[in-house]
Amino acid sequence: MKGIKQEDYDDRSRLLSSNQPSTSYQATQRGLGSADYSDLSSSTLARTENMRCNNESTEKCMASCKDQLCGPANPVTRYCQNFFTVDNAKRKFPFVKWAPQYRLKHFVGDLVAGLTVGLTVIPQGMAYAQIAELPAQYGLYSAFVGGFIYCLFGTSKDITMGPTAIMSLLVAEFASEKAPTHEDAPTYAIALTLICGLLQMAMGLLNLGFVVQFISFPVISGFTSSAAILIAFSQVKKWLGLNDVPRAFIPQVKATFSKIPETNLWDMTMGLVCIVILVCMKKLKEYVDPKLKMELPKFKKIVYKFAWLLCTARNAVVVIVCAGFASILVDIYGFKVGGNSFLTLTGNVRSGIPSPSPPTFYIHHFNNDTQTSITKGPGDIFSDIGEGFVVVTLIGLLESIAIAKTFARRNEYKIDANQELIAMGISNSISSFFHSYPITGSFSRTAINSQSGARTPANGIWTGLTVLLAIAVLTPYFYYIPQATLAAVIICAVIPMVEYEVIPKLFKVKKADLFPLFITFIVCLLVNIEFGIISGVGFSLLMLVYPMSRPELTIRHEKSLDVEALPNDETINSPREVVIIEPNQGLKFPGIEYIKDKVMKHGVYEEPAKAIILNAQHFAGCDYTTVQGITQVSEYFNKHNLQFIIVCPSVSIPATLFFIN
Repeated sequence: MKGIKQEDYDDRSRLLSSNQPSTSYQATQRGLGSADYSDLSSSTLARTENMRCNNESTEKCMASCKDQLCGPANPVTRYCQNFFTVDNAKRKFPFVKWAPQYRLKHFVGDLVAGLTVGLTVIPQGMAYAQIAELPAQYGLYSAFVGGFIYCLFGTSKDITMGPTAIMSLLVAEFASEKAPTHEDAPTYAIALTLICGLLQMAMGLLNLGFVVQFISFPVISGFTSSAAILIAFSQVKKWLGLNDVPRAFIPQVKATFSKIPETNLWDMTMGLVCIVILVCMKKLKEYVDPKLKMELPKFKKIVYKFAWLLCTARNAVVVIVCAGFASILVDIYGFKVGGNSFLTLTGNVRSGIPSPSPPTFYIHHFNNDTQTSITKGPGDIFSDIGEGFVVVTLIGLLESIAIAKTFARRNEYKIDANQELIAMGISNSISSFFHSYPITGSFSRTAINSQSGARTPANGIWTGLTVLLAIAVLTPYFYYIPQATLAAVIICAVIPMVEYEVIPKLFKVKKADLFPLFITFIVCLLVNIEFGIISGVGFSLLMLVYPMSRPELTIRHEKSLDVEALPNDETINSPREVVIIEPNQGLKFPGIEYIKDKVMKHGVYEEPAKAIILNAQHFAGCDYTTVQGITQVSEYFNKHNLQFIIVCPSVSIPATLFFIN
C-alpha cells in the first residue's frame, strides 16, 4: 500500500455495511443542498421552503437563507435579540409564573413552612457565626436577605438560603483567619460575600454551571465528611468551656486534650444535656411524623402535629429553655458570669436591624499593643483572601444546586441550574449590603421547609420576617444563651454529615473512587480546605484523563484476509498475517502516542512485518494532534511499502486526513 489516497476513500468506506459517508458530507461535496439542514427543526424547514428567491442571485439567496435561519451575523445583535424576549424574562424572573396562580392554600403552606424554618435558623445562625469566628449578630444578618431575594429569582420551592456550617467554616478559613485583627474579620467576610455573589451571578448568566460537574461525588463526600469533623471538634472547646485553643486541627486536638483538667463543669453538663435532648427530639420527630399517622382520630392528629412542629423547631426550643434557665440563675440567684464558677454565656449581641450600606474594602486603625497603624486597601484584602473567592464560589453553588436538584426530584418539579446560580449570586451580592457573610442552600432547613408544606419560594419571605423580628426585638435576651448550648446545636447538626456509609458502596462499585475520597478527606483535615479540594479534584481529573491516554484495545491476529470483503486492491490480495487493532472508545490526543506505539510494535518491530488495520468505528471525531499522529504512521508505512488501513463507519477521520494532508 502506498498510503491513504483520496480516490481510495469511496471504495474503502464500503468495507462495512454501515461505513457510508453521511448525507451532510455528500452534500458538502456537491454544494448547498437540503441535506445541509437535516438537523434543523421542521418549522425552520418550512420557513426555508417558503423563501422567495426567484429574482435574486444565488449569493443573495444564500445570504437571505442564512439570515433567516441563523439570525444576524453580528453576535452582539443576535445575543440581544435572544436575551430580550418574553420567554427569557420569564426564565430570569420565575416569580411571574407562579405569582398569578397564588391562592390561599399556597399562602397557608408558605406561612407555616416559613415560620418553622425561621425558628430553626435563628439559633443556627448564631451558632454558625461562632464557626465563622464572627460576632453572633452576623449569623442573623446572613439569615434574612436571602429569603426575600430568592423568592424573586429562584426556581425551587423548597430550598432556603442562609448561613450553613460548611460556608461558615470556609469564611473562618479565608476571611476571619486572614484578617489582621478579630475586629476586621467582618470586613473581610462581607467583601468575600460581594465578590462571590458577583462571580456566581456571572457564571449563571454565562451558563457556566457545568463547571461543578467536574467535582466528583467522592471529592464532595470527602470534603463534607472532613468539614463535619473539623466543625464538630472546633465546638468541643465551647462545650467544655476551654480557652486559648488554636484553630488548626492537629494543634487544636493536642491543646484540647491537654486542657481537659481545666474543663468548666457547668458548660460540660449543659452541653451534654442539650445533646441528649436534641438527639431524643430528632428521634421523636420521626415517630410522630403526621404523614405516618393519617389513620388516627382528629384530636390525636393535632397532638402529633404539634409534637412534630415542636421537634422540628428543637434547636429553638433548647436554646430558649437554656437561655431562660441561665437568666434565672443570673438575675434571681445572683450567679456571676465569667470564670469556671458558672456557664459561659454568649454575651452582648448588637441589637437593631442593620442599615444597608455598601461593603467597605478599606481598613485603617491604630494598634495600641504594637504602637503601629494598620492600613489595608482593596488590593491587600483581595490578595489576603486570594483563592478563597474561587473556593467559596464553587462550594456555595455546588451545595445549593445539589440540594435544589435533590428536592426537585423528590417533589417532582424542575429547576433551572443556571437560574439557581443567578438567584444565589444576587442573594449574596445584596446580602453583602446588609453585613452578611456568604450564604447558600441549607440541606437541613430545606428538608424542614419541604416537610412543613412549602408551596412556593414565597416561604422565604416569612423566614426573613421572622429573623428580622428576632433582630429587632429579641437580641437583648440572646445575652443569656449559653455557648455550650450553641455548641451542642452545631455538633448535632454536623455529625450526620460524616458520610461513612458511602465507603462500602464505593468499594463495591469501583474501588478506585476511594482514592479521591480519602485524599480529599485527609488533606482537608490535616492541611487545609483549599488544598484538600484541589488535591481531590486533581486526582479525579487524573483518573478521568488516564483512560484517554491508555485506551482499551482489542488486538486480533489474522493469518489471511478474505479478499472479497476488502476493496479490489491488488497490493493486499496476497494472503499474509494481518493485525486488526480496534480501540473500544473514542480517540483523543492523549491516546495517540499509545496507539502509535501499538501499531509500530505489531506492524513493524515484530518480525515479519505485518499489515495493520485500524478499526475506527468508535471514533466520534479527531483533533489535530490525533490527525498528525495517524498521518505520521501512514507516512512511515507508505515509505517502507507497508500496509496501513483505516476502516471506520464515520466520515470524520478519513475526511479530516484528506483535507489536512
